Order: sequence, then structure tokens, then C-alpha cells
Amino acid sequence: MQQILIKNTTIVNEGTQTQADVWLKDGLIYQIAPVIDPKANCREIDGEGLYLLPGVIDDQVHFREPGLTHKATIATESRAAVAGGTTSFMEMPNTVPPAVTISALEEKYAIAAQYSPANYSFFMGVSNTNADEALRVNDFKKSICGLKIFMGSSTGDMLVDNYLTLDKIFGNSEVLIATHCEEERVINQNKLQYPDANHAGFHPLIRNEEACYESSFTAIQLAKKHNSRLHILHISTKEELRLFTNLMPLADKRITAEVCVHHLHFTANDYPQYGNLIKCNPAIKNDTHKPALWEALLDNRLDIIATDHAPHTLAEKEMPYSQAPSGVPLVQHSLMLMLQYVQEGKLTIEKMVEKMCHAPAMCFDISKRGYIREGYYADLVLVNPKQPYTVSKSNILYKCGWSPFEGHTFPASIDYTIINGNIVYEKGTILDLYKGKRLEFDRA
Repeated sequence: MQQILIKNTTIVNEGTQTQADVWLKDGLIYQIAPVIDPKANCREIDGEGLYLLPGVIDDQVHFREPGLTHKATIATESRAAVAGGTTSFMEMPNTVPPAVTISALEEKYAIAAQYSPANYSFFMGVSNTNADEALRVNDFKKSICGLKIFMGSSTGDMLVDNYLTLDKIFGNSEVLIATHCEEERVINQNKLQYPDANHAGFHPLIRNEEACYESSFTAIQLAKKHNSRLHILHISTKEELRLFTNLMPLADKRITAEVCVHHLHFTANDYPQYGNLIKCNPAIKNDTHKPALWEALLDNRLDIIATDHAPHTLAEKEMPYSQAPSGVPLVQHSLMLMLQYVQEGKLTIEKMVEKMCHAPAMCFDISKRGYIREGYYADLVLVNPKQPYTVSKSNILYKCGWSPFEGHTFPASIDYTIINGNIVYEKGTILDLYKGKRLEFDRA
């Protein structure tokens, strides 16, 4: 295990910026001080002019393994993640077969232990028929991030629309319940209104605001009925924002919400340029929603920034609209995109770190990660705010080989990604010497 001394860097952590040295030893942040003397057998990194951030924790990714490995694998997408400054991920259960049993879930953990340079956790999936098996997660609450319910269509048989199943899960889960909220009944009604839908511009009309609001409202009513710990993923509409509060600290919330980078960046005005490349569920909607999402992010009604990274091949995306799958590859560029918004003055770098690093750790009760604190795991990112980065075919690490940001130049770049005290990415190069750890959770 490496020893690393980062000298004279600007630490962004817990709402402040501090100039200091940081010594990493035995996989942990061993010391933070204004000046730390050089150490024997310790690699020294000059951090002058760089920001030192906690590693990004992405609570929603789809890495497609097992069963959909022509699109992505845990190995390929975790490498893309660390290249973009994401040090920990939580992956979704809609694989083939779906992760709806403890044994299937553990198979994914075994793959990650062998191949992922990033830290990892996997959601247990819920179906209409596996409530008892899903609730076995209560026995693994310190080692599994939570339950995932698709209250809207998904791969395979993972739509949960049986109220008795939902009520049982919300009434008995002792772990966080994460939901994808779109009301299938509304979506099917909308499809009848647009029988000739033939391009991605129809997507926000079919998967519209009503579908999102009705489903989110249902999830929240169930959570309030049972005092469940609910986290609603990828909020995409201004209407849903009325359902959330900023009147209490995050640590006291039982119901939390997430926004994804593509809903903060794109609008329906971008469909003529990108078409199916930005087709995703829930849909990117008209330009009245993006400003409302930003406002709610900044005033803390929205708690986390994530990606919903969901790769598909270009051949799949080039199919006709009705056949093209939904999802966008994003995990390699999410931090750089938000750093762009920092430079544009849309949010402060302190707020960005809060939403991408601290809040996921707090929402999921992750043990000793998400902050730059002595005694915490050394999951860190050194960002160069003055070094532009242009996305090109040659540096896209997703197995699918494409990104909606191809050709775009971000104003800042990632110099180093450090995970568990080891450098895993250095100025364009993945160092495949180290593997991440299974996330642990501080839950009673």
C-alpha cells in the first residue's frame, strides 16, 4: 500500500477551502496540517494550484453486468468512473438475470471485487413476486446499500405495480428504499395519444410530468405511512419539487431526492441535435424544468447529484425512436461537467462537493467515506481548475465508446484519483494495480 504526501493543496471540504498538506498512510487520511515534513518511502505530490476534493460517490449507475456485457462491464465502467473522479458507486439491479436474490447480488459483488478499481455497492432489486427475498436485505444492512424499486418500466420483469407488494416493502424494510418514479398507467395513456411518435422529441410528451409526479407522490405517501427511509432518484420536473422540503438538516430527513447531471444540463431543445443519444427515463423535459431543478438543488430540496449512467451501443441508439433503448453514459464526465458550472458561477465548489460527496455518504450512512477527515478512507481527487479537457473518441473509456459530450471541452480536468490511499488514475492513465473495496454502512 502506498504512502502519499500531498503538499500545499487547496482542500475543499465541509463548506470551506483550506490550504494544507495531507499525508495518506495505510489506506487512510493519516494527517492534515498546514505543513507536514517529507516522509521516507512516501511519494510526494505537488498540489499547488490544485483542488483536493473527496472522491465522488455516485449512488446510481448501470454497469450492465451480468447479461448485458456487450454494452458495458463492471470492469470497463468502473475504470471510466475513476478517470472522472468517482471513487465509489452504487449499481442498479436491472441486469440479466436481475439481482432479485441475495445469491445473484453476491455474484455481482464477486465480479466487482475482482475487477473494479472503484469502491462498490449493489442494490437489491424488487419485483412484484420477491418481497420476502428482497426483505432479507434487512440481515445485510451493513453491507448492502439498499433496495431498488422501479415504479415505472425497466429491463425484464422489474416493474413493481402491485400495491400489496409496495406496501409490504415500505412497511418492513430496515434499509433505504430507492425508487424510479414514473406512473406506467399515465405513460400508456400518453402512448395512445401519440401513435405516430417517430423521434426523441416525443419522449417527454409520453413520459411526461404527470407520470413523474403521480408516481413520486405515491412513493412519498407510502413512506409517510410507514416512516420508511425513501430516496427518490433522478427528479426531472418542477412539479415534483413541491413534494420535498429544505426545512430540516439532511441528517434528519426520512425522504430525500436526487437530481442527475443530464437533467441539470440538457433540455427538450436539445433533442434535434442529439436525438436518441439523450433519450432516457425519466425523460429530459422542456426548458421550464431545468431552472427549477437548479433552484431546488441550491436551496437543498434536492440532496444529491448523480448520473444514472446507463450505456447502450451506438447501433442500439441509432435504431428508430420507439426501439432505441433509454439511457446515457455519463459517469466519466459528471465531475468535470459540474466543475464547468462552478466556473460559470452556477454553484460554488463547496456546494458541488456537498452534493456529490458529502450528501451521498450521509444519505446512505456510508462508513468513513465522503469527507476529508483524519481517520477516514483516503478516497480523494486532485482537480486542475486551469487545465482544459476535451472529450474525444480516444479518451472515452466506456465500453460503448461514445458520449454526448464528445468534442466538448471542459475547463477543468482530473489530475489524480486516489482510492483507499492508492493512486488509481494519474493524468490520463489508469493504474490497474489496485482494486476497490465493498462499501460498508453505519446502520443499527
